[in-house]
Amino acid sequence: MEKGKTKLSKKKAYYSSKLKRATHLLFYKRHKKPGVKGWELRKALGPDYPNVLKIVDDYLKTLDLQVKTIFEEERTIEKPSLEQLDKARFYVTLRGELTPKETKMVGWRIDDLAGLAITISHIISKKGKTSRKEVEGLLRDKLPGWKVGLNIDRYVRYGYLAQDENGQLYLDWRTRAEVDQNALIDLLLGADAEAV
Repeated sequence: MEKGKTKLSKKKAYYSSKLKRATHLLFYKRHKKPGVKGWELRKALGPDYPNVLKIVDDYLKTLDLQVKTIFEEERTIEKPSLEQLDKARFYVTLRGELTPKETKMVGWRIDDLAGLAITISHIISKKGKTSRKEVEGLLRDKLPGWKVGLNIDRYVRYGYLAQDENGQLYLDWRTRAEVDQNALIDLLLGADAEAV
């Protein structure tokens, strides 16, 4: 009986240290982008890092946070292979939604958030890319003209959008990590139906 307890306590200690290490890697920014790549987790935690992340995610539920996996292919993969997970990036994000009071504490004005929502939904409607000029024209109808360029630059700087050398805008890592695109579209379609 004593031997079984010793084996169990060794296993707990083994996973306890891995949980701490995984949490440190997820929360502390070491690169330009927050989060951590799967191959970095494998190197630090071993090949069973997906199991460690599931345990970390379970612990974070009580804090209304989650470990989010973002794949390079910009789409969710149902049963990813270890190779696909190694290329993915892992973030800690909100599990639920911000209340209006909490949204004010983020540091963005409501019109800036509305501009971001308009921009993201427009890019989604254009199958993932659109010209910056088109977005600027759309936002000029909703925001003061002097804010349009500043806001788009801010969305790019913060990682919500990416812009290529041809002036095309795309959704970037932060939108894929933080924005539930299906929920956004459903919300917009619901609001559109109510307006009619």
